[in-house]
Order: sequence, then structure tokens, then C-alpha cells
Amino acid sequence: MENYTIPSQTQIGHVHLKVADLQRSLTFYCDLLGFQLTTMYGNQAAFISAGGYHHHIGLNTWHSKGLPPAPKNSVGLYHTAILYPTRKDLALIYARLRKAHYPLTGVSDHGVSEALYLDDPDGNGVELYCDRPKELWSYHTDGTINMVTEPLDLEDLLRELDTL
Repeated sequence: MENYTIPSQTQIGHVHLKVADLQRSLTFYCDLLGFQLTTMYGNQAAFISAGGYHHHIGLNTWHSKGLPPAPKNSVGLYHTAILYPTRKDLALIYARLRKAHYPLTGVSDHGVSEALYLDDPDGNGVELYCDRPKELWSYHTDGTINMVTEPLDLEDLLRELDTL
């Protein structure tokens, strides 16, 4: 089989999640995180987006209505990562989560990005993050990216809001 490299412009288009309670998930993703509802499929599925795209996240109860979360120690999606355009945008959502007393499961500085981690109401992992400018990334001698997991300074992140 010949070598193949996926085109560099390729993007992950959307994630589709099985949820137990559609309204509860819409409250989390739309009311708390700020996604917009683009369409409903009856009372069993919803599609939401940022900025008017047809959908970034699909939510459905087709096989999961009323069921408990999947076990943490099993095969499945680890988390959905939502990329914010700027550090200030990440600070805004952090302040929003903090005001709502929504629990975080972790916060990290990965060198290439800064991230907040939380679970949605069904226990699906969610990463909210922003990338650092590529020129600030560091690399190993073999050319691979040097990614780390260090503590994220949340007070420094909130200082982004001082300029509002």
C-alpha cells in the first residue's frame, strides 16, 4: 500500500454524542457554553453550532435515553475538544463556568495550548482550550512537538479580562 498523508486543510467536522436527557444536554451546551441550536430532529436529537455552521455537535437519545453514563474505565471517547479563538475567549468561558459553580475536572498548560477540562451532564469529557501562537511552540531535537502537562495559572488567565 502506498504512503498517504491526509490533506493539511482537513478538519474534524463535528462530534455526535449519545445523551440520556436531550434537554439537560442542551442546557449545558447552549445555555452554559453558548452554542446555538441549529435544528431539532423531533424530541430525540439536536444539532448545535458556533457561528452559524450547520452543526459542530450532534446530541441524540436514540440508543441512550434515560441511561447512566458510560463507565470511565472503558473504550470510548475520551473528550471532545472545543478550540477557542483567543486566550481572552478562554478566560471568558472560565469566568462563566466559575460564576455558575460548574466543576472542572482539571486545568493544564500543554505548552502548545492552555486547557480547561470538565464533564458534561452525561459524563462525557469536554476540553475547552486555546492554542498558543505556533511560533511559541517548542520542539524536540527530532522535530516532534514538545507537549507537556503543567499546571495552568487560572488567575493569570483571568487577567485577560482586565482589558475588557
